[in-house]
Amino acid sequence: MSIQDRKEREKEMRRKQIQAAAKQLFMEKGYRATSIEDIAKLAELSPATIYLYFNSKDELYASLNRETLQFLVRELEKIKRDRSLLPEEKLGLVKEALYQTYLYDPLSLRIIFYLQLDDTLLNLDKEVLETMNKVGRQGLTLMAEIFEEGVAAGKFIPGQGMLHADIMWAIFAGVVMWEEAKTKMNPNKDFLKPTLFEAFDLFCRGLAREGNRTDPGG
Repeated sequence: MSIQDRKEREKEMRRKQIQAAAKQLFMEKGYRATSIEDIAKLAELSPATIYLYFNSKDELYASLNRETLQFLVRELEKIKRDRSLLPEEKLGLVKEALYQTYLYDPLSLRIIFYLQLDDTLLNLDKEVLETMNKVGRQGLTLMAEIFEEGVAAGKFIPGQGMLHADIMWAIFAGVVMWEEAKTKMNPNKDFLKPTLFEAFDLFCRGLAREGNRTDPGG
């Protein structure tokens, strides 16, 4: 490994170290109550080092948001491009992609959902917010296009693809947050996946045209 490669690897490790500290504090203290100094202390770094990687707390939060949603976008793009799949098969894979996004970074995803419920996002830097919104729109647009493919093929009832995508995302967020709350009360139980998949399947069966009502994705 070259010196340059080693430096790049160390830089990425430091970046992940900062993000891990930020995620922990955002969940424990809340976004607004967390300062760069808090993050630096937990990460065992100086505030000046944090600013070498992120210009602001907003940008640090945006990096968590963006990386998680980009994972989802990549998964949805693969589903959308696969012409060998029937519309209902694609819809079944969408639910799996959403669950895999949760597994990719549960903490970042929970932070995204919690901050969407208060006015924190309204106070973010406009450029940072637009960057996050752009990735979010990509994911919803891909889901909407998959719904619209099903309508065009006569598999799904007519409707607005983006509305259906919004509803599916809302189901995802709601089930994740509800199951997280239940887990706090009883850490020995984890029903996230079966609950999430059952919720999606009920929604998808409601979208299916009469005569096409099968179990999406098996």
